[in-house]
Amino acid sequence: MTQALTTRWRPSAVQEAVGLWAVGFVAIVAAFLLLGGTSAPKLVATVGFLYLPLIPMRWRDEDYRDYGLSLRAWREDLRLFLLLSAIVGPLFFLAFAGFVEVLPHLPRELAKHLTPLVGEGRFQPRLPPRFGEWMVDQLLVVALPEEFFYRGFVQTRLRDAWPQGRKFLGGRLGPAFWLTAVLFALGHLAIFQAWRLSVFFPALIFGWMRERTGTVIGAALFHAACNLYVRFLEVSFFG
Repeated sequence: MTQALTTRWRPSAVQEAVGLWAVGFVAIVAAFLLLGGTSAPKLVATVGFLYLPLIPMRWRDEDYRDYGLSLRAWREDLRLFLLLSAIVGPLFFLAFAGFVEVLPHLPRELAKHLTPLVGEGRFQPRLPPRFGEWMVDQLLVVALPEEFFYRGFVQTRLRDAWPQGRKFLGGRLGPAFWLTAVLFALGHLAIFQAWRLSVFFPALIFGWMRERTGTVIGAALFHAACNLYVRFLEVSFFG
């Protein structure tokens, strides 16, 4: 009887994905409002992204490998990571440098919604302090948990509900792909800064990598590299 009731009340794939996203979002907001700073919300996010999906996964006797946390395609993941880094890196540098040139001329009210950076910048290559520690943090504490939750769990469950989509360079792009990118961007508003919505655009690359290789390893590597690269540019331009 209990098993029948449990089965009857299990959510659909969409309800499951969006519901767990909402739980995580509310928990991060609560941590930010009650405890302040960024350390507590970051800890809540990391733990939530890794462990919230375990609840429905246990219903179906699944494990992390079923949601892309696997090295089974590590060669393809690494190849894509290196290829995309070589293509996107120079293009993003040019875009960033162009934005730095425009930034001082933007109205102050508009600029504060577009970027946390202020003033005039000039490129002088330098690494942020404790860069090695930050590399480990970005890969294991930020990128891997986020990629497992969003591209691994959420995108997979949404694709279970909406398997349709068009192939693009080996990756299927359908409603699940686009909605995951939207949820990823909205999730960054748990700490409300409008410029954080810009993560929608790299999320498209992360989602495509997930669809192309079937794992989240390459996306996690590229995600961490993007965060590190942005930090390197911020420090190099603004000190």
